[in-house]
Amino acid sequence: MVDDILRTPGAVRDAERWTAHNYHPLPVVISSAEGAWLTDVDGRRYLDCLAGYSALNFGHRHPQLIAAAHAQLDRLTLTSRAFIHDQFADFCRELAELCGKDLVLPMNTGAEAVETGIKVARKWGYQVKGVAPGQANIVVAEGNFHGRTTTIVSFSTDEDARADFGPYTPGFTVVPYGDLDALTAAIDENTVAVLLEPIQGEQGVVVPPEGYLPGVRQVCTERDVLFIADEIQSGLGRTGATFACDHEGVVPDMYLLGKALGGGIVPVSAVAANADVLGVLKPGQHGSTFGGNPLACAVAVEVVRLLATGEFQRRSAELGERLRAGLEGLVGKGLVGVRVRGLWAGLDIDPALMSGREACERLAARGVLAKDTHGSTIRLAPPLVITEEEIDLAVTALAEVLAG
Repeated sequence: MVDDILRTPGAVRDAERWTAHNYHPLPVVISSAEGAWLTDVDGRRYLDCLAGYSALNFGHRHPQLIAAAHAQLDRLTLTSRAFIHDQFADFCRELAELCGKDLVLPMNTGAEAVETGIKVARKWGYQVKGVAPGQANIVVAEGNFHGRTTTIVSFSTDEDARADFGPYTPGFTVVPYGDLDALTAAIDENTVAVLLEPIQGEQGVVVPPEGYLPGVRQVCTERDVLFIADEIQSGLGRTGATFACDHEGVVPDMYLLGKALGGGIVPVSAVAANADVLGVLKPGQHGSTFGGNPLACAVAVEVVRLLATGEFQRRSAELGERLRAGLEGLVGKGLVGVRVRGLWAGLDIDPALMSGREACERLAARGVLAKDTHGSTIRLAPPLVITEEEIDLAVTALAEVLAG
């Protein structure tokens, strides 16, 4: 087929013409999807190995989630938090139980969850820990990605995310990721929280050294500091456990959740913590018109019920081992590094071969969609409904790309 009868080139041109260029998407125009597969406007199918940055952990249009959304659409979609609706308590209770926490505060986006966590930690610091007004600080890690609000990019070390968005919000101390000594040294009497991703996703699926997260947990307990785990990408089954922290038996004071919580249907995020932390908020001090809306809660409670069975965590762990074996077989054959935890992988391509962007373009030409980050690194995060055969297909396509 030639361009004049293909719909993709024109659709790409229109998108470029009418959209602010804050993204650089692959030239693929998706029109439908099911499970782990996407179909473009010209009928070509692609294996989805990004899963909406983990927002689609349960695949595209999971029947149980779609049914919940359809049923709720016919009944009630929004009340605001001025009233209580009949889906709200079930969602908050079941998510709190999944997290092992007392309370849940629902929001919409991951960045909102992070902002909520920052506000709660500061308020807790002033009201409970006794930090002097206006002096609270939070320790964060280099290479972090917690969102794109002005406060959050203030402590980003990614200049693309941060540059020219100042003046920046003070109150953050940045230390090297995985360096427990540096983190410990950065904590002072005004520190209210340590905010970390248990695995850094945007940085290239960077897994910290063994013992780091338990060490963070211990020092936070000893120094009366909240440990906030940003599990927005790493949580809800992605790594082969409910939370990435579970791999080392660590329980943070606060979970920040999002992405997969909305089932790939609606934006849903949440903060989960005990009453001695989230209880510092009083009416009027924080909120969101759409946070915890009926449609969001109807979908998200079904997500929680899918996770409560343990099926998806097991699938991620078992299939992740197959993915690991396939990818490690390509080290020295175009890959110079591989990091895998569950169905989440960061792959470092030999920069002498190609950039990460070029690798993703070549994968797309072979019917596999993935995303690059930071030069020659790409990420794989397929839906947890992917099969063994589909994993092998993705690894084979990557091997062909690396072989040229």
